[in-house]
Amino acid sequence: MPLPQLNVHRHDHTTRTLIVLAGEIDLATAPLVHAALAACVHDGVRTTDVDLTAVTFCDASGINAFLTASRLATDAGMTLRLHGPPPAMARIIELTGSAFLLHEPLTVRTPSRRFPAATRSAVRVRATGRGDHGLHRACLRRPGTA
Repeated sequence: MPLPQLNVHRHDHTTRTLIVLAGEIDLATAPLVHAALAACVHDGVRTTDVDLTAVTFCDASGINAFLTASRLATDAGMTLRLHGPPPAMARIIELTGSAFLLHEPLTVRTPSRRFPAATRSAVRVRATGRGDHGLHRACLRRPGTA
């Protein structure tokens, strides 16, 4: 059985660093992630951004590597931010209460049984203006209609 592969690329920009990860993050490769992120803290990088868009798998050891690196960065007055996790990884991050690691709020949503994906793209939100005190409701409309 072949060993899992993970490519780690570091791009330094003054006080910021971009770490690009591609491949699988698991028990065998999590130490590579930890080493790359710990090196950023050791080098005094103020902000480390981690691009996860090419990650194909991440287990608990990978999440642990990110949590450990986040703690090291926070203790040193630095910032670690994860960007673009694949949906399965974003869900694991959410379920483990680790969403604070993400640069942007989670946008992963489970598909609605009531509104298939093609219909959901046509959902618009507007104020009803009927005594709802600023509450909004979803109104199904065709795109381009008022």
